[in-house]
Amino acid sequence: MSIPDYQSIMFPLLQYSGDEQEHSLRECIESLAIHFNLTHENRKQ
Repeated sequence: MSIPDYQSIMFPLLQYSGDEQEHSLRECIESLAIHFNLTHENRKQ
């Protein structure tokens, strides 16, 4: 899969952050990477 664009990322990010808990940036990135099934190479980009 290619790297998702801004529009594709926003809804899953809002869902993840909508649980009224604090999340670090690293946790958000990891959650989105899992959601979009990104490979290690995609994550490096």
